[in-house]
Amino acid sequence: MSNLKPAIKVRNLSFYYGTSKALEGVSMDIYQNHITAIIGPSGCGKSTFIKSLNRISELEADVKVDGTVEFFGQNIYNPRVNLNRLRRQIGMVFQKPNLFPMSVYDNIAYGVRTSGWHPKAELDEVVETALKGAAIWDEVKDKLHKSALGLSGGQQQRLCIARALAVKPKVILMDEPCSALDPIATMKIEELIHGLREELTIAIVTHNMQQASRVSDFTAFFSTDESRIGQMVEFGATTQIFTNALDTRTRDYVSGRFG
Repeated sequence: MSNLKPAIKVRNLSFYYGTSKALEGVSMDIYQNHITAIIGPSGCGKSTFIKSLNRISELEADVKVDGTVEFFGQNIYNPRVNLNRLRRQIGMVFQKPNLFPMSVYDNIAYGVRTSGWHPKAELDEVVETALKGAAIWDEVKDKLHKSALGLSGGQQQRLCIARALAVKPKVILMDEPCSALDPIATMKIEELIHGLREELTIAIVTHNMQQASRVSDFTAFFSTDESRIGQMVEFGATTQIFTNALDTRTRDYVSGRFG
């Protein structure tokens, strides 16, 4: 692992919604151009953790953070951080597609337009490049000016990925992006995730153990018990976590004995 370079370094992160603790003392690296899966039982803090990596959780509630999250050397919880720029560089794809009620084209161009005026030819190129990057161009190239909400669930999710790609992020966070999709749509998303690894760093929360083992290079197992809330039990190469985990709780979870 000596040649691995972290895109994000998390050190001793504890996270609170108001006075309620959701994570405790999490430390791990998310490596550049690799896929990291976040697994664990319901309520263990997986989604809270991934939302803490671009501070999107602050849009949902009052939060308090101890510890640091460094993105290419910058602590993202420094009060001087520009949150709009941070969230462009660390994009997010949610469990359910959250498209805007506008055309396919305008959904993709939206984030680019918010950063300033761009000529139409440039926007056209951005939209086409992003849709091709999300492996959906051929399916929507004749529907660019029709409502994005008319697409299937799987297409909408890939469109959300294209929208994230359009602003040229360095990292994409995915919070159970396939949980509402059928097996064929899930397979397309997984193939897309594999293809994006060459250009991007990806962290994905999933409750599907087979998916975690298929798509990721590294896996972090989160758990919770009566004494500790939202702790990371174990982190390592996915093959090691699934075949030779060090902690009995990890072994029990990936083998289906609990969770």
